[in-house]
Amino acid sequence: MLNIIVAEDHALLREGLTSLLRGNKDINVVAEACNGEEAIKYAEQYSPDIILMDLNMPIVSGIDALKKILQFNDAIKIIAVTAHESEEYVRSTLEAGAKGYVLKDDTHKDLLQAINAVSKGNIYLSPGIREKIVQSYIQAPQGVNDNTLTSSKPLLTKREKEITLLIANGLTNREIGIKLSISLKTVEKHRANLMKKLNLHNASAITKYAIENDLI
Repeated sequence: MLNIIVAEDHALLREGLTSLLRGNKDINVVAEACNGEEAIKYAEQYSPDIILMDLNMPIVSGIDALKKILQFNDAIKIIAVTAHESEEYVRSTLEAGAKGYVLKDDTHKDLLQAINAVSKGNIYLSPGIREKIVQSYIQAPQGVNDNTLTSSKPLLTKREKEITLLIANGLTNREIGIKLSISLKTVEKHRANLMKKLNLHNASAITKYAIENDLI
């Protein structure tokens, strides 16, 4: 059973999220917060597994609440639930410590996938955000992204950089192959090579690396 806090200042959205979650037998909504200050108070009081956090809330913003909560309990996993789609906003939220980023126009299924992924220690990005980041990286002129993964770090090939980004955005090997029009075996080979070069051992570590190096 996952204990969850819903932090959202708009009552209609907050009540809707809570109602959806309470329909799932594996989820227990322990509290609802209508501002960042309440989110901090309830996080300290209940020590939930996950907080669904709106980023634009009164009194204390979602970003500031997120940072304060993680200062006293970094075991709490926070999923941002927001209307902001810009890469800059996504990056700053993940750098602040959020483990998931869900858009308010995503589906109920997307939200449950985010909760499931984050509860298992993975990072989750909204499908719309993933697609935007992947496309902006792949379509960038050659050389624009080169400094991100090469300065004072193991040198990755262009294809390895693309695959690093796609892994970080939650794609499976098969999905990466389809996206890049290459075989599954080729994806697996590139994945093994980049993990060896970067001394990383799983997808979560690759995602963390991508965030720290401004790929996401």
